[in-house]
Amino acid sequence: MSEAALVKARFKRMAAVNAVCLLTAIAAVGGAFALGQDWLFGVFGLALAAGFVAQIWFIAAFRRAKEGV
Repeated sequence: MSEAALVKARFKRMAAVNAVCLLTAIAAVGGAFALGQDWLFGVFGLALAAGFVAQIWFIAAFRRAKEGV
């Protein structure tokens, strides 16, 4: 598999993880306000952090692929 294909596959995985994190964060905030469950704000924070980690993971792989050029 070429480097471009590997980066494209990693991008798709990162986008999927970000989509799941986004839906989880929206549900957590909605649940926190609707149900009055303060612990759901912690779930929101974890989902937000996981989305950022997925993006950093992608950027690190992208930089590694560029080093070989």
